[in-house]
Amino acid sequence: MSKQSGARVGLFGIGLAAYWPQFPGIRERLEGYQRGIQARLERFGACVVSAGLVDTAERAREAGQFFAREDTDLIVCYVGTYATSSQVLPIVQKARVPVLVLNLQPSAALDYETADTGEWLANCSVCCVPEISNAFLRAGVQFRVVSGMLEDDPAAWSQIEDWCRAAAVARAVRQSRIGFLGHTYPGMLDMYSDFTAAHAQLGLHVEVLEMCDLDQRVEAATEAEVEAKLAAAREVFEIDPSVPPAELRWAAQVSCGLDRLAKDFALDGLTYYYRGLDGNRYERLGAGLILGNSLLTARGIPASGEGDLKTCIAMLIMDRLRAGGSYTEFYAMDFREQFLLMGHDGPGHIAISDTKPVLRGLSLYHGKRGYGVSVEFKVKTGPVTILGLTQTAGAGFRLIAAEGESLPGPILKIGNTNSRLKFPLAPAAFINRWCEEGPTHHCALGVGHQIGRIAKAAELLGLPLSAITPSASSLPR
Repeated sequence: MSKQSGARVGLFGIGLAAYWPQFPGIRERLEGYQRGIQARLERFGACVVSAGLVDTAERAREAGQFFAREDTDLIVCYVGTYATSSQVLPIVQKARVPVLVLNLQPSAALDYETADTGEWLANCSVCCVPEISNAFLRAGVQFRVVSGMLEDDPAAWSQIEDWCRAAAVARAVRQSRIGFLGHTYPGMLDMYSDFTAAHAQLGLHVEVLEMCDLDQRVEAATEAEVEAKLAAAREVFEIDPSVPPAELRWAAQVSCGLDRLAKDFALDGLTYYYRGLDGNRYERLGAGLILGNSLLTARGIPASGEGDLKTCIAMLIMDRLRAGGSYTEFYAMDFREQFLLMGHDGPGHIAISDTKPVLRGLSLYHGKRGYGVSVEFKVKTGPVTILGLTQTAGAGFRLIAAEGESLPGPILKIGNTNSRLKFPLAPAAFINRWCEEGPTHHCALGVGHQIGRIAKAAELLGLPLSAITPSASSLPR
């Protein structure tokens, strides 16, 4: 489903050099614990670079320089035993990335009758965590603490995994290349985007593309490539009798061109829209994009229509969380069964479809010029999350998210993606709360409840997040 790659996580443990000669074996014991932590971080998809066990201020400076060279996204500090904060602060000051402090105790409790000083020191991770936290706070270091047990603590390790996954998402956003093909749908003020702000605040790159860039590649598609794409379409989709063979072939040829466009410009996402005129070449290109962009989205290159760059980024976040991320808007409120109908014309994340998606022929696209092949499906039943990226009056980006459930039941057979979604608030109350946050027209729809990880990714990206829950009130904007 996703092009997910792991975060680069810097790992170091801390201890006090004075303890090693006083209590033989304690250093080796802590190094063993640290190797176990590294193995678990790697199972969470992290590419771990380790500075080992840091036990002096001099070693701390070396470790900081090491992490700075290694391009880390997150630093994990394993508190093995007491260490002074002067041995910790230089490491994170050099690297200048967020820090996760692991206060993980090996034993559930000390044997108070028999434990000696060495055994206590091997379990006293909590001793210096307040001291380290104070140093970080006063130095302006972004950090979080996870406390618990080293083993048999699912809650603590779930939090650690979430941070690793969120760091991978933040890295993916910062390193992404988003193609902007054509222009934004005219008049939709919510979707107009400041490319420079996207570069500056999110670290990504917007690659401005022309329709001729696509046209050239569509023209270059070979007969064999088109036949292979047609075979793939027949395997992935149920093809409705309403689809004219000539339109399906054109959509397959355009899909081949989109594949080349994504490869040639190394795209991680694509947002697009172009009106065309009187059935001209670019109108036909624009009308033929839905099949190919659905296939791109399913393989981890999210494609958003109508030139909605912000929602393309939200889709990228959801995809890199392995949750999908389908281009979505609010369709209707069902007051009888208390759900919201949500979907969109155009591409969808078919990898999270409830059933085999349908290709349906449309003689016209509502609000758009042209005609052709469109995609119809609903998101699989079960927990879902919607995520929107918007901008404030001060031009800063912010995220809006809500968790709900995808319900079984009939959907509109209009050649669009659409799903029946129920949120903890009643439809009218939910829409009121969502709109208070100043959203854009669209959002990304994904599977699973993802707000925990989204919140961590937002923190790592420096983005405010509003989560719409029954108890949440509006946040300052």
